[in-house]
Amino acid sequence: MIGILTLTTFTPLLGVAAILAGRYLAKGDEAQAAATARWFALATTVGTLILATFVVATFDVSRSGFQFTEDMQWFSGLHYHMGVDGISVLFVLLTAFLMPICVLASWRSIETRVVEYMIAFLVLEALVIGVFCALDLLVFYLFFEGQLIPMFLIIGIWGGKNRVYAAYKFFLYTLLGSVLMLAAILTMISIAHTASIPDLMTYKFAPDVQAWLWLAFFASFAVKMPMWPVHTWLPDAHVEAPTAGSVILAGILLKMGGYGFMRFSLPMFPVASHQFAPLIYTMSVIAIVYTSLVAFRQTDMKKLIAYSSVAHMGFVTLGIFSGNLQGEQGALFQMISHGVISGALFLCVGVVYDRMHTREIAFYGGVVNRMPIYAAVFMLFTMGNVGLPGTSGFVGEILTLTGTYHAATWPAIIGVSGVILSAVYALSLYRRIAFGELTNPALATIGDMNGREMLVFAPLILGTLVLGFQPGLVFHITDASTQQLVSAFQAATGR
Repeated sequence: MIGILTLTTFTPLLGVAAILAGRYLAKGDEAQAAATARWFALATTVGTLILATFVVATFDVSRSGFQFTEDMQWFSGLHYHMGVDGISVLFVLLTAFLMPICVLASWRSIETRVVEYMIAFLVLEALVIGVFCALDLLVFYLFFEGQLIPMFLIIGIWGGKNRVYAAYKFFLYTLLGSVLMLAAILTMISIAHTASIPDLMTYKFAPDVQAWLWLAFFASFAVKMPMWPVHTWLPDAHVEAPTAGSVILAGILLKMGGYGFMRFSLPMFPVASHQFAPLIYTMSVIAIVYTSLVAFRQTDMKKLIAYSSVAHMGFVTLGIFSGNLQGEQGALFQMISHGVISGALFLCVGVVYDRMHTREIAFYGGVVNRMPIYAAVFMLFTMGNVGLPGTSGFVGEILTLTGTYHAATWPAIIGVSGVILSAVYALSLYRRIAFGELTNPALATIGDMNGREMLVFAPLILGTLVLGFQPGLVFHITDASTQQLVSAFQAATGR
């Protein structure tokens, strides 16, 4: 019998088969094939969301271990092993939540090779969900590396004028770090004689071995986050990617780094994680301050939001390596919140880009006069990005800083400046775009958001506000697993 996680993971591939069948039946009519692809992609992603929602709804929040587990012999001693716990289950839901939004956002903006575009997104969804469900190291690695391919194609085919450069830079940066991780995976299997992630989480590697393994995994996850100074691929990838590609990149793919730190670095290499925590704190506060200052000087809306993402991921790494409950819970919440808010901000950029075909901040001004609904929506997500109380952005930041303060005072104090700096660049961006006189004659003809665009933003608005006022909905699910993670980490490090 097929398990619910396998069904959730591979349902998008059924959509791929349906799209290919639709293209065959269209008999060369590309317009018909494109229309069919859009509807099949939307139906498939909605179906996957329903399955992911069922997984979360039936998840036993009182248990800290892995649930819905599936373990089958694959080949040559390898196991197809799947399962989720409180740390991973919400990432499955976040992935499934954002994908239908991406399909709707691409409904009119993508007009060339639509069939291939929708197939790339569905394959990407299957691989990303697999990353969060895999409980075997090699299965995890296959999913982790596999998602590079559809994302590489999405940027390289449907991106901007420098798309090929950005796609190769994205691919090579992430692949180089992952090669070191593969070496570490093979070393771990040779030492522990198992590739099972639950077994490796309780295996005690020698401290000197932990240090080398930690560095190898760090090379991969730091690039994926991305952490300073290996963050430079991200602004290029965001600027060149289509709008939906930026949503997935910021909303989901960046979270794989944070998830990797919580799934592998802390539980498997606790002594090394404690030993290298000062390095993480240093890199995190530099990322928060430096990239916030760089963001303020950007002239491209997408690039500004991309640098903002690097700064916000700095809060996540501070919280993760604080090694206490507030920090871990805050880091998890910040990743979920950032997935919603940053995705929405890139969609906001996409709305005006679809109309005017430019992302230059100087081109806009006084947009509120022509697009009042858009201005209100953009303001909400700007406030969420700043961390205004009442939005989900506030909860994650305050918890990560609290957890960091308990572990190391100075990184928390310096990190607080990031909250101020984020207000500076985010509110400056909003003021320059929304307010003032409508001086550019080209803007006089644009109209406000249409029904499809409002439908795209509605669930994101709801998510931002609901999580802002009811953060317990997340903590209720993550509490048992983060408690277990923190207890094991503190026992291993003597904290």
